[in-house]
Amino acid sequence: MTQMIANFLSGTLGPVTLYTVILGLLATVVAVLVAVGWVIAKDRIRRIRSRDWPIVPAVVDIVSVAYCEPGSPSLYLKSVAYDPYYQATLTYTYRYPDEQMGDYSRSFGGSKENAEAWANSYKGETIKVRVDPSDPTRSILREEDL
Repeated sequence: MTQMIANFLSGTLGPVTLYTVILGLLATVVAVLVAVGWVIAKDRIRRIRSRDWPIVPAVVDIVSVAYCEPGSPSLYLKSVAYDPYYQATLTYTYRYPDEQMGDYSRSFGGSKENAEAWANSYKGETIKVRVDPSDPTRSILREEDL
């Protein structure tokens, strides 16, 4: 055991060197950062493209609130500071040209009651959504359109 610690401190671990371990950890960190960056970039591109999409009325039919386990991947991407974490979802229907359905989710930390109050305030309400003219099944509800 003492020899293994000495080998580690000297930079050699037998066939695996300390350099290899550090390089592997660095590659893992870079891969995670690229994945998170991709999710953020994809969302921003979609939001920029949707600026010119037609705006149509939609009705919020279903509201729900779900508890997300601390440490889940979505927690790290959406609301790192919150534990526990609740996700409120508004499900809406719109006509463009036929009836379509979409949803919008928002994260709430700490209080299920706040998430439920926010979601319930939109139940049955008419809202504005932006619809992709090339694919009417795709829509986006922007926070500023609520």
